[in-house]
Amino acid sequence: MLKRIQKILRWVVVLFFATSIGAVVLYRFLPVYVTPLMLIRCGQQVGRGETLRLRHHWVSLDEMSIYMPVAVMASEDQRFLEHHGFDFDAIGKALEENRKGKRQRGASTISQQTAKNVFLWPGHSWARKGLEAYFTFLVELCWSKQRIMEVYLNSIEMGDGIYGAEAVAQWHFGCTAAQLTRPQCALIAATLPNPLRFSSKNPSGYMLQRQTWIMRQMKFINPMMNDE
Repeated sequence: MLKRIQKILRWVVVLFFATSIGAVVLYRFLPVYVTPLMLIRCGQQVGRGETLRLRHHWVSLDEMSIYMPVAVMASEDQRFLEHHGFDFDAIGKALEENRKGKRQRGASTISQQTAKNVFLWPGHSWARKGLEAYFTFLVELCWSKQRIMEVYLNSIEMGDGIYGAEAVAQWHFGCTAAQLTRPQCALIAATLPNPLRFSSKNPSGYMLQRQTWIMRQMKFINPMMNDE
């Protein structure tokens, strides 16, 4: 019985690595039309007796405003083009601030957020964090920075039932992702810490302050995303 259990566990481990690596390789080329978070949100809507809201339309990075990737880098991950998935300087600062009891600082990179959004579920357990690190490593290994940004900007939650730059452009600004202006991109980026609480369609005073700060930071972000 023990040998049989060991054999089953070995096959489970082999299957996990084979399927996870295979999925990452496939998504290097294929559009991501649905993510676990989208399905979870739909389930929550049904549970509350609400009408399903799932607005998502995949577009390539070339079909988005040139300001969109710059805005999210300015807001979420200014060292995106430099690190290999993990910003250890930001992690160190976050740990230090948390140790001192200050307001918790986020240290999740765009690569980590992409891995979480595409392959995992929301949560803060150590098991999920471990899987996030694993998928982040695979994504950085198999995808270019351009591809990571493309998937991120297509899969990230940007409003209630709204996912990706094209959907938020259509529903909040009445245009396409390619037509988004610099201020609009900065406003969208300002909502990303909590897009269900903050709205780019009806921004609060705090959101407008964040937008102004992001636009200042955008001046220092390299817009060139070399395929390295």
